[in-house]
Amino acid sequence: MGSFKGHALPGTLFLVVGLWHIWSALVRYVSDPKSFRVRVWNPVPGFDGRMRNLELYVIAVGSFIDLCIELLYSPHFKYFVNGVLNPAHMNDFEHSGMLLMFFIFGLIALLSQETRFLLLPEGALCLIAATAFSAEYLLFYFHSTTHKGLEGYYHIILVLLIGLCILSTVTGALLPTSFPVDLCSGIALTLQGIWFYQTAFTLYGPMMPAGCQLKDGMISCRSADNEVRGELLANFQFFSIVLGVLVAVVVAYGFVASRFGHSDVKRLHAVQDVLVDDQLRGY
Repeated sequence: MGSFKGHALPGTLFLVVGLWHIWSALVRYVSDPKSFRVRVWNPVPGFDGRMRNLELYVIAVGSFIDLCIELLYSPHFKYFVNGVLNPAHMNDFEHSGMLLMFFIFGLIALLSQETRFLLLPEGALCLIAATAFSAEYLLFYFHSTTHKGLEGYYHIILVLLIGLCILSTVTGALLPTSFPVDLCSGIALTLQGIWFYQTAFTLYGPMMPAGCQLKDGMISCRSADNEVRGELLANFQFFSIVLGVLVAVVVAYGFVASRFGHSDVKRLHAVQDVLVDDQLRGY
């Protein structure tokens, strides 16, 4: 069974990294569209040394802290009961494996960036990141916790978003110059982070649907109608989040293009405006 903090902490990490990825992709593209390359992580411009690799430190340190919480704090070192793994904390052990993969990705990327011992191309880092997302996908798809009913519905949507992260990251390795692919990666990360928060507030916070409750570690609804209403509410929440993120990305693109836009981007927009005017005159 999950908890509010157990969803809010990874949600924060995914949300911060996702928003930074979107912003960086937009700035890099409008600044010089001809030399644009897909990046699985984005350095902080204007800084040298470790501050330049701040995103990688956030990924590595954040996943390590969450790993310690899942593996050390939650089970209180009670790993075995009667000679077998403690069944009461299988959920924590599974989450630890997922977080370990993200920690390994952050560590490998840092070694590749700051040392000469592990120089990897961006495509290889994309595939390593996709491996970490695949571990997360398998965790939530084959979870030891029985995700049925309303809880299961929220986790199904989460699994779909993780699948989008895998697809966009792998595609980034195959299409290293595609701006839409890089932007999609940032959007998928952001949506995943927001959905972690939405799950926390709905299932373990003040937004529990009417007729449903958290009791004895399980989420139950009084009737099938209450459960269906909860699922419909989840659909509405998801569509609202997707729409909100897409609108925010469009607004951010307009702002970034006006402030950092390269002459090629401005020329492209001018040509599009002329084409639209011609089409309107034709009508």
